[in-house]
Amino acid sequence: MMGKILYDIADIMTILPHRPPFLFVDRVKEIMEGDKIVAEKDLSLDDYFFDGHFPGNPIMPGVLVSEALAQASGLLLGIKWKQRYPSVSQNKLHLFLANVNIKFVTPARPGETLRLEARLKKTYGKFNLFEVAAYTDDNHIARGRLTLAEEEGSL
Repeated sequence: MMGKILYDIADIMTILPHRPPFLFVDRVKEIMEGDKIVAEKDLSLDDYFFDGHFPGNPIMPGVLVSEALAQASGLLLGIKWKQRYPSVSQNKLHLFLANVNIKFVTPARPGETLRLEARLKKTYGKFNLFEVAAYTDDNHIARGRLTLAEEEGSL
C-alpha cells in the first residue's frame, strides 16, 4: 500500500454521483501530474455481488472491475475539473462510458484490495481516452483502455 489517503469516501461522494452499493472506489492514494490516479476498493465477502458470483468460489464480476476502473477515471476528471472550476457544482458534470476494451487476467476475490490505476492519455473534445489497470497485491487483474465522454450541456 502506498502513502496517505488523499481523498476518502466522503470526498469521493462529493465528486462522483455513485452511491453504495454501486460506488466502487473507497479512497484515492495518488494523483500524479494531474493525468494519473491510483485508487482502491476493499473487497469484502459481504459485498452483494459475491453472493451469486460464484457460490463456493466468489470472484468480482469483470463488468464491475470495468465499472470501478471507469469510476476511478471519472474521479480523476472530476478532481481536475474541481481544481479548474471551483465555483461550478459537480452536479453539472455528467460523464458516460463510451467505449471499453479491457482484458482480464486473474479474478479479484473477497479479502483483497483492488488497486485501480487510470492514466488520461488523450482528450478529443468531449471524449477522454484512458489507459487503465487493476491489481490486487502483486496480481494483475485487468488492463486496457476506456473512453469517458462528457454529456452535452455539462459544465
